[in-house]
Amino acid sequence: MGSSNSTQSFGIPHGKGPHSVGCTDVMADHTVQGSFLRLFYPCTDAVGYEEPLWIPRKEYYNGLADFMKLNRRFADWIFERLYGSYRCPAKWNAPFKVGEKYPLIIFSHGLGAFRTVYSAICIEMASLGFVVAAVEHRDESASATYCFEERLPSDLQEQVSAFNSPSNSASLKEKWIYYRSLKQGESEFELRNKQASIDVCRIAVMGHSFGGATVIETLSKEARISCGIALDAWMFPLSDEFYRTVRQPLLFINSETFQWAGNIMKMKKLESCIKEWKMITVKGTVHQSFPDFTFLTGSLFSRIFKLKGNIHPHIAIDITNKASAAFFQKHLGLEKDFNQWDHLIDGKGEHILPGTNVSLPLS
Repeated sequence: MGSSNSTQSFGIPHGKGPHSVGCTDVMADHTVQGSFLRLFYPCTDAVGYEEPLWIPRKEYYNGLADFMKLNRRFADWIFERLYGSYRCPAKWNAPFKVGEKYPLIIFSHGLGAFRTVYSAICIEMASLGFVVAAVEHRDESASATYCFEERLPSDLQEQVSAFNSPSNSASLKEKWIYYRSLKQGESEFELRNKQASIDVCRIAVMGHSFGGATVIETLSKEARISCGIALDAWMFPLSDEFYRTVRQPLLFINSETFQWAGNIMKMKKLESCIKEWKMITVKGTVHQSFPDFTFLTGSLFSRIFKLKGNIHPHIAIDITNKASAAFFQKHLGLEKDFNQWDHLIDGKGEHILPGTNVSLPLS
């Protein structure tokens, strides 16, 4: 189904910008307290570098199954056939393109996602001259991730093997961390608010859904971050304190079908605190118009899991990427030509409207 037709109509879009795109994985500290991310960056035009698999390991199938409340064995069979052969259109470990300084974007995924699920957005931003760090959260909000922990040798032979290992890697073992659902009687606010914490010092932040809430919390804690973009943000994990401390420019890009009045009102609470507060809605989109699944899934499964809207997925993501690039140029002081898309930030153009399509209560 998905994979068998990938040469005809399915696949993650290539970057449209002037730069070739490379990617690699970075793990800073192998423990659960460390950071793990997929780095997308402008690279040289060298040939001979393979494109990595979109879903890096089969353990991620198990995580997706847990998140979707599906039987793992059944889901593994389905996901392998739907998505197992797809690759990211980026050169694995290609040389970094030197000669200019590139702004950095930290991308935060939504609940049940992981570091490669938003490759289309990250690759496009890298092709335009950004370095994008797509974080894979180790707080049980990703469908799956992993770290390493110390191995306790059970016998003399294992101790000898660990001692003789050049990197001492034999003393470490993988520990997989899967998405955690709410337990009976547990407060969703308390669990997700704890999970929203991320401590970075970067130039800009961007995230989808639950990752959109992470954008706002990060801005509230890190004055050194210049601006943020929240894609169809789910505001529930945020406590009231974060609304009072955000001052940086913030752009909300919403889908047409996911938002509701209470969530939009939480977004608008930030409007009085932020000088450059913007909200736009992309017509014909659904909540899953931002992750890569929308490009890789046929019509049957797209209808079942609501992965596509009425608008063509490539048109929808193109609007999102262009509006994001224009916003970043404006608030990061870039000397590019992204200002040609400034009208999108104001909700002007085809398939887009300013503010929201949701009816709000009168104030």
